[in-house]
Amino acid sequence: MLVLGVETSCDDTAAAVLLDGRTTLANLVSSQDAIHGPYGGVVPELASRQHVRHILPIVEGALQKAGIGLRELDGIAVTRGPGLVGSLLVGLSVAKGISFRWDIPYVGVNHLEAHLLAIFLEREISFPYIALLASGGHTLLYRVRDFGDYLYLGGTQDDAAGEAYDKVAKMMGLGYPGGKVIDQLAKSGNAKAIAFPRARLKRGTYDFSFSGLKTAVLHYLKAQGDRWEAQKADVAASFQEAVVDMLVTPTLRAARELEVERVVLAGGVAANSRLRERMREETERGGREVYFPSPLLCTDNGAMIALCGYHRLRHGHRDDFCLNADADLTL
Repeated sequence: MLVLGVETSCDDTAAAVLLDGRTTLANLVSSQDAIHGPYGGVVPELASRQHVRHILPIVEGALQKAGIGLRELDGIAVTRGPGLVGSLLVGLSVAKGISFRWDIPYVGVNHLEAHLLAIFLEREISFPYIALLASGGHTLLYRVRDFGDYLYLGGTQDDAAGEAYDKVAKMMGLGYPGGKVIDQLAKSGNAKAIAFPRARLKRGTYDFSFSGLKTAVLHYLKAQGDRWEAQKADVAASFQEAVVDMLVTPTLRAARELEVERVVLAGGVAANSRLRERMREETERGGREVYFPSPLLCTDNGAMIALCGYHRLRHGHRDDFCLNADADLTL
């Protein structure tokens, strides 16, 4: 089965072609980092306009790289939410148009579910597993029991982890996206130099909170005046270590308490080098296994959408043309 995956949930325009849910024939992504960089974050209206400009060339490029035409497709998968509604509508409209013109079945895909399954694009793992989905818009913890079977365990009560990275990077004048620049800068810093706080939510929950840490960094920078510039790498490393601590601790506690042997990282923050390192160390210490996709598959991409759509299509699911974008879609 050949499935075209279309992803436009936020600021990346992406398309991919997947064969039988296993082989990625093409996976193209057009980034908007340069467009949103001057603003320190994604501007929804600009994102929508860029999607309109790039969606057709990206889809055509993916088909060309895969060596197929539209008529050869067996199905189309497209992100219907959650995300920025203007961005979502661009991809959904294109998928509907192709479906209508060539009489190809299509399905709307939950962006969160696609991230949870992205690991299967590169390797087969056994169910169940604990999945930490951390990105600029989400920080969520699930027990994944099977394809289509997900148990919500916890989530952020305020900022997402990636959002905290972006905001702290903006405070420090490091640019956008914050996750990449802070991760790189932190490599030359001392993670123990500054004792930033770690939020510990009430016993029995697997929730996260990053707003207090973000505020602590802001107060520290103000208190230091211009002196913090000389210890920029230490600030980045200490902040990052606090974020990683707050991601690792609830995730491994959930795995331990629910007696799950496998942990999977997903989402853009899963590409963070320190998070990968710490999660690998802690899971090995606890006798568990950890998996994370390659960096390209951590960020938004069309291949994970095609994979999610493949499983829905092969079970006979089809969506009609009344399907609408849902910016607040839950899993």
